[in-house]
Amino acid sequence: MKIAIINGPNLNLLGTREPEVYGSKTFEQFFDELKKKNPNVELSYFQSNVEGELINQLQKVGFSVDGIILNPGGYTHTSVAIGDAIAAIKTPVIEVHISNIHAREEFRKISHVSAKCKGTIAGLGLKGYELALNYFMS
Repeated sequence: MKIAIINGPNLNLLGTREPEVYGSKTFEQFFDELKKKNPNVELSYFQSNVEGELINQLQKVGFSVDGIILNPGGYTHTSVAIGDAIAAIKTPVIEVHISNIHAREEFRKISHVSAKCKGTIAGLGLKGYELALNYFMS
């Protein structure tokens, strides 16, 4: 089984960015742990702060992997193009957010991505990625 994890803007700062909200672990540390816990899954990871690069990566893996775990970060609330890219690929996508976007600022309650995804997990920290992976493995 092949699963791609794609993270959007500012997620490269995990471990240092607002640790009270996002925790003190880098995503690379978490990703290494996730790979060790799931040796039978071929996991790949991509992060970009650039909207077009995220779209390119969705298109690149969207026909060759079994599932995509996507945290579009702030682009969730602004990017019609990322939503369109998800709709254009065959691979199912689970949207993950580390924080509870519905308990934050009003503008974060709008998503241009959620309706194109198989499901959404928000507010459970990095555990949300594990839950999304478990969904694909079941």
